[in-house]
Amino acid sequence: MSRREGSLDPQADSSISPLPHLEAKIRQTHSLARLLTKYAEQLLQEYVQHQGDPFGRPGFSPPRLPVAGLSAPAPGHAGLPAPERLRLDAAALTALPPLLDVVRRRQAELNPRAPRLLLRLEEAARQARALGAAVEAVLAALGADETRGPRPEPAVVATNAAAAAPDAGVFPAKVLGLRVCGLYREWVSRTEGDLGQLVPGGPA
Repeated sequence: MSRREGSLDPQADSSISPLPHLEAKIRQTHSLARLLTKYAEQLLQEYVQHQGDPFGRPGFSPPRLPVAGLSAPAPGHAGLPAPERLRLDAAALTALPPLLDVVRRRQAELNPRAPRLLLRLEEAARQARALGAAVEAVLAALGADETRGPRPEPAVVATNAAAAAPDAGVFPAKVLGLRVCGLYREWVSRTEGDLGQLVPGGPA
């Protein structure tokens, strides 16, 4: 593996001190992220399927509504040091479960006869928590688990999202749900990519 930013070679980044179990922990977490990337794509497809027109139409481009406490990965994300990328991944994964819970509750009202979608949303929230905890464990093993800057509290994120949801009409609520499902896919995929660069034998 080349000595690049994000390498496990201690000479590539003096702040990273590989531990005996580090490689296995990274591989395990990367495998989880890869699996959840597949599940996130399935969730997004299932969500669109149950929203009706115009969501399923080819070329439909919904407005990109802001989501309280969460945004898409920044364009410069890939250029950041490996620990900082993983910190951002972990923070996003921590913010996602309460947002997914809000979407699930709204969908239970709009689509009560879509039990599989509701189950996927519930599982996605649980899986995001698990992946976030696994990424934080990798950061701890790297010796880079200190927090930089304030991290949104899940309870605050949930309160803000829940406060906005009842005031939204049906279409904005569906768009917000689509946005949250899309962000879940983006961050899980981004996490998979960031961890993949740390796996020995991964992308150079």
